[in-house]
Amino acid sequence: MSQNNSWTPLHARLHQNLRQRPLLKQHQPVLIAVSGGQDSLCLMKLLLDLQPKWGWQLAIAHCDHRWAKDEGIAAHVQQIAHNFGLPFMKQIASEITKSEAAARQWRYQALIEIASTHGYPNVVTGHTKSDRAETFLYNLIRGSGADGLAALTWKRPLAPGLQLVRPLLEVTRTETLRFCQQQNLPIWLDTYNQDLKYARNRIRQELLPYLTNNFNPQVETALSQTAELLRADVEYLENSSCFLYSFTL
Repeated sequence: MSQNNSWTPLHARLHQNLRQRPLLKQHQPVLIAVSGGQDSLCLMKLLLDLQPKWGWQLAIAHCDHRWAKDEGIAAHVQQIAHNFGLPFMKQIASEITKSEAAARQWRYQALIEIASTHGYPNVVTGHTKSDRAETFLYNLIRGSGADGLAALTWKRPLAPGLQLVRPLLEVTRTETLRFCQQQNLPIWLDTYNQDLKYARNRIRQELLPYLTNNFNPQVETALSQTAELLRADVEYLENSSCFLYSFTL
């Protein structure tokens, strides 16, 4: 596998973002959730290239859903970890999940178990600006309030002593694909993301392209900015209510 270590604008943006936001500290163990798709591979390569500047101890975690259509993906991700000299850890589902929500819930539980077992205080995922826009629309359609509309945050607690970090929330899926192609990374094409029976995939494949073509070419950025503003509002209200509560005690 080609290991192109050239410094790109995406490297610079992530490096600057990590310096501006308290997301990942230097010299910490960092567990990268890698599905094999373009976003997680992009994140893995960026963090690997930034490692000399930050001193992280990096490792790869993979969650095997045991879906028939994804047969072989775990071995593919394990080979990628081997090629880049990274420790590899895998969790296999005891039951095959049937819904989006159940699959997502199991993945996070699996990541908690892997990180807790091996002493990783940080789990990073490749969620992008595109994912944030999709989540905003998905929750808006379901009638969520401000907290739900701002659901994809830069970081949040997963368990005591363990935080989930999403360093790519200012990067689009188009950018992660271009980066993977430039770096010759072996993307695994996830058939799940093409299945239109799932609402999130219909938003990704049909609704967002329609909004982009007919309303706003920068709709992903606009929705992501709205989510960021709502997150700031929610945090302000939560902090204010905590202050008022403590003041009345």
